[in-house]
Amino acid sequence: MPLNKDIKKVLVIGSGPIVIGQAAEFDYAGAQACRVLRDEGIEVVLVNSNPATIMTDKALADHIYLEPLTEDTLKRIIEKEKPDSILCGLGGQTGLTLGMQLAKDGYLDKMGVKLLGTNAEAIDKAEDRQLFRDTMLKLNQPVVPSDIANDLETADKIAEEIGYPVIIRPAFTLGGAGGGVAYNKEELNIIAKNGLMLSPITQVLVEKYIAGWKEIEFEVMRDHVGNVIAVCSMENFDPVGVHTGDSIVIAPTVTLSDKEYQMLRSASLDIISELKIEGGCNCQFALNPETFEYSVIEVNPRVSRSSALASKATGYPIAKVTTKIALGYTLDEIKNDVTGKTCACFEPTLDYVVVKLPKWPFDKFVQASRKLGTQMKATGEVMSIAPSFEQAIMKAVRGAEISLDTLNNKALDNVDIMKQLHSQDDLRLFTVFKALKNGISVDEIHSITMIDEWFLYKLKNLADYEKSITDKALSKEEYLKGKNLGYTDEALERISGGALAFHKDCVYKMVDTCAGEFKAETPYFYSTYDEHCESRNLPKSGKEKIIVLGSGPIRIGQGIEFDYSSVHCVWTLKELGYEVILVNNNPETVSTDFDTGDRLYFEPLCQEDIMNIIKVEKPIGVVVAFGGQTAIKLTKYLDENGIKILGTSAESIDIAEDRERFDELLESFGIFRPKGESVMTLDEAIEVAHKLEYPVLLRPSYVIGGQNMTIAYTDDDVKQYMQIILEQGIENPVLVDKYMMGTELEVDCISDGTDVLIPGIMEHIERAGVHSGDSIAVYPPYNLNDKMLERICEVSKKLALSLGTQGLVNIQYLIYHNELYVIEVNPRASRTIPYISKVTGVPMVELATKIMVGSKLKELGYGTGLYHIPPYFAVKVPVFSFEKLNDVNSQLGPEMKSTGEVLGVGKNLKEALFKGLVSAGFKVDANKHGHGVLITVTKQDRYEIVNLSKKLDDLGAKLYATPETAKEIQRLGINVGIVNKLREDNSIMDLVESGKIDYIVYTGKSDKKSISDYIKLHNRANQLGIATLTSLDTANALADIIASKYNQNNTELVDINNMRKEKGILKFSKMHGTGDDYIFFNNQCGIITCPESFAIEFCDRHYSIGGSGIALIESSDIADAKMRIFNQDGSEGNMAGNCIRCVGKFLYDNGIVKKEKMSIETNAGVKHLKVYTRNGKVTSVTVQMGKATLNPHKVPVNLDGEKIIDRPVIINSTKYNITCVSVGNPHAVVFVENVDKVDIETIGPKFENADIFPERVNTEFVRVINNNTIKMRVWERGNGETMACGTGACAAVVAAVENGYCNKGEDITVKVRGGDLIVNYTDMGITLSGDCNLVYKGEIEY
Repeated sequence: MPLNKDIKKVLVIGSGPIVIGQAAEFDYAGAQACRVLRDEGIEVVLVNSNPATIMTDKALADHIYLEPLTEDTLKRIIEKEKPDSILCGLGGQTGLTLGMQLAKDGYLDKMGVKLLGTNAEAIDKAEDRQLFRDTMLKLNQPVVPSDIANDLETADKIAEEIGYPVIIRPAFTLGGAGGGVAYNKEELNIIAKNGLMLSPITQVLVEKYIAGWKEIEFEVMRDHVGNVIAVCSMENFDPVGVHTGDSIVIAPTVTLSDKEYQMLRSASLDIISELKIEGGCNCQFALNPETFEYSVIEVNPRVSRSSALASKATGYPIAKVTTKIALGYTLDEIKNDVTGKTCACFEPTLDYVVVKLPKWPFDKFVQASRKLGTQMKATGEVMSIAPSFEQAIMKAVRGAEISLDTLNNKALDNVDIMKQLHSQDDLRLFTVFKALKNGISVDEIHSITMIDEWFLYKLKNLADYEKSITDKALSKEEYLKGKNLGYTDEALERISGGALAFHKDCVYKMVDTCAGEFKAETPYFYSTYDEHCESRNLPKSGKEKIIVLGSGPIRIGQGIEFDYSSVHCVWTLKELGYEVILVNNNPETVSTDFDTGDRLYFEPLCQEDIMNIIKVEKPIGVVVAFGGQTAIKLTKYLDENGIKILGTSAESIDIAEDRERFDELLESFGIFRPKGESVMTLDEAIEVAHKLEYPVLLRPSYVIGGQNMTIAYTDDDVKQYMQIILEQGIENPVLVDKYMMGTELEVDCISDGTDVLIPGIMEHIERAGVHSGDSIAVYPPYNLNDKMLERICEVSKKLALSLGTQGLVNIQYLIYHNELYVIEVNPRASRTIPYISKVTGVPMVELATKIMVGSKLKELGYGTGLYHIPPYFAVKVPVFSFEKLNDVNSQLGPEMKSTGEVLGVGKNLKEALFKGLVSAGFKVDANKHGHGVLITVTKQDRYEIVNLSKKLDDLGAKLYATPETAKEIQRLGINVGIVNKLREDNSIMDLVESGKIDYIVYTGKSDKKSISDYIKLHNRANQLGIATLTSLDTANALADIIASKYNQNNTELVDINNMRKEKGILKFSKMHGTGDDYIFFNNQCGIITCPESFAIEFCDRHYSIGGSGIALIESSDIADAKMRIFNQDGSEGNMAGNCIRCVGKFLYDNGIVKKEKMSIETNAGVKHLKVYTRNGKVTSVTVQMGKATLNPHKVPVNLDGEKIIDRPVIINSTKYNITCVSVGNPHAVVFVENVDKVDIETIGPKFENADIFPERVNTEFVRVINNNTIKMRVWERGNGETMACGTGACAAVVAAVENGYCNKGEDITVKVRGGDLIVNYTDMGITLSGDCNLVYKGEIEY
């Protein structure tokens, strides 16, 4: 079956920000999917909130929305873009869950959108724990004894039945979130409670814990006609019990007998066939090592982390083939791009092994528990390819950026190794190695760890080899053995204790997917030490070669942003006609996709490995600027070895990183930086701290992601910090700076040595002291005066030119007491490159790359100086993974803790910030009245809490605080609930559990006790979905957003491929009928696509035109014209009587409809108008409003009966008698003695949001003057009190007639604040007559 011709426009859901459990593998998968769709000529609409990805690049989709990944936003995008299909299996668990929600509530069917690939039913069978078990039993596939629980009691009962230990697996969560192993009832209660809360369907699987069984994975493929293949088998080094993302993984499986392999392969293919999965799928098994007994652990019916690894290990592009299958192709119709000859139904065979080693964030969180379990903790991974396990594991360790080049880990010096063998942590590999070196037998290690003997014997080979060469000269044979086992020359010198008498260059083999049976066409290489080199033998292209260094594993401080930059650099160099060689070892990324560069080396980014590649390729230069600190660290070494560094020189990089040299440079220009000195000892540090005066900032030089930084307020803080640093054995000095609490700014520049272009300046919401990666950053800066802006541009230009930068440079500034200080300069790509490129339209990496190879800025067409600022704000919000790392100190500070980021793009700062916060997972509910906020802050922050408390109180929030903080807040006359401090009793935790709290604002001391108290509080709050804010600046920003009226249904949906370059101009007419004023736009050309967001902005009476709402006049197929109305809060109204009269005047007076009788289409049906004119202009209009609806179900109101006439109800503890009517929109009418005395500001919102009104309600308070006259005040939903309401006047008259106060068929005058309206109510319908007036015409920028 070739391409399904019905598929013309596809919506692709991305996976959002990088968090533990969902990293760059989905950018790689999503980018492949988008490319396949575009190659097939399909229009692609992409939604993803992560700006740092290649998939959100202009080239990959026709329409790109960097919008929150929520159901509400996706529905709006579907309504705007009208795709015919949706692809959600390449967006990780996030994409899958969203796609499933849309499919399950019938929305996709309603909109005529088809779910591509695996259908919803099949996904349910794999993801829903109960359906999955039923399906496995039907197939006679064994599953571990288990049962489903939706509450704690059931979980408890199941555990008793199947016996402890048990493993808890929540349904529909990511990276094993909320799961864990329980050995007794107490542990079960904690884990199951958390798991039930984190599962979107409140469901956990309680399963017998089969510790010690092998964990095996199969990556399998199926197309819609039922062809199935196994792409790759993988085996975990760790037995069952460690999440596969935290385990060392080897592909293909190495310890299985042929019978075991075939048994599990057949099981995988049977499962994927029964589930009717279409595309890639991952099956996980537990295998009893002693018998042929096995169990199916789980099935992921989507592309996963394992698929990325399997793709890179075999060269079989799983995401690409999955997308083709979703489009209707079968496996035999899809070509294998690696061989170029075979088709995708050939199963790959490997003649090498691949090892994946996780990268954990414990270097950032020194105090965190390093224990590994069923909940993933790794942020990224490295992969290595080699002919043997020994060589592969050595390469992986060397490339994992953990400062090791062998398995000898200093962290295990002075550790009881027998005891340590029982620990299941990130040091396990090194512990086993040390145990083997210490002579502990393989059998004994196996019985403790249950790691398969095959792996242990391989590690023993390494241990035995090291013991045999320690402190003795190496023979040639021993040297070659060492090279084949994966040792570098430097490591061999160190172990043998002398210079080497021999040297052998490595050779490179090609990854070919079919064990050499077919020749591979896509050069991607790994190193070995045999004789034949496939890389050297490749025909030469004759082009000049350039090597680009990638950024290694993803970790906190160095994320996917650097991969984005590396890939763009490669693309640009290829376009310029160079042959580009890429070196990287991260299997999750786009850079290691086989067709990104001309050649790919899957090798560690280490000195010897890079030099070996340089010897083979002989490039004209190497690019280090885009690989983050990983590549920058190699600069000096490459330079000393005579290798040309393209772009900024090694000398310039050293000046920027070396404290003293940089200070000299700044002094020569008279530029300030915070005062500070370099120290090497604790005494020096304390002396400098006293000289500068506290607080001071301490940090090592040459760091990434603010690693090991702290702010010290006392001598004790300095002692505690220096102790940790000195234990690690420092080579470079520690920097002690005066800490200034000012505004932090970040500037990205591009320089060619003569001119400088500044694409963007960003301002941080959090003041200095919070790492830039953890700050909310705003572009363009929101409160920078012109004089300071000019100074920043001038200083940036001087710095970029004096450092001799050729390419990118990132500068961080601090404004303190109106003085500009430089914090640091990084002459390389920074974390902000992707999003500034996307928002400004300046292809920063492309320009920097062209400059590196000799272009001049002025030739490139983007000018110099500060680049033109687009008419949008972009706000980057960090995202953290604290639900996985639940025992770490999450307070924001100078050390980076976030794993990813999202972007909000809007017309103004508040709209952009709202989107950013929602994308980052904050619950920002402007409609909720009375948020609960707990505030507890340190002494130095107390005076600042006053402003925040006032904002929150104005929003109707209920405040709680600890005694000292409460005292400050009470001075404002604000009511505060007082709770004791955490260390005194449990009252704070009880409050958190009570469900009364939405946010916690916390700043605390840095002593151990305070930190452990805070970790306990934050961990529980995190589980309960309560946002904890540890910066007052973030809390203030959040309060402003809650006050801003924005919600997910009234923001502008920004397609970054079609952004406005300049502010647009809209012509409008401001008109009113009896004082009810609206802003009218002629939208017959359809230029306004998100009117809901304009309503919020334009209706503001202080900062814009002002009005009760906006009205769009559009073309209609069933009437003379169409009217759409939007209230002040952006919600769309169905009908407005005063507004429709003005529409009649607009159409007649502007010559659009020159008839006295006209028809207007509204959301409440077609309405007929008669206009009355004087001197050729309309002065009043009569509208046939249609019939009144009294049926409560249709109003709608949740009350019984045929009509609701004078019915007593309780609203906000008060009794009211209401009459309910719909006149195209819902109304509740209350008769009162005196309308002027009604406290409408208080009671109006209570009526509007009362539970009995499912669509909210407009409320009229009416006094009957006589049987032909009534007086009315109105509270409109979405607008508050207005001068008049046409439908409200009609509803009031209907209610007056139904209650016997007035008569049917008579003209009744309704007196409103804005004048008089005349209403006539009969059984045939209602007519409304009144004036209509043009106030003025104008133009507004947007």
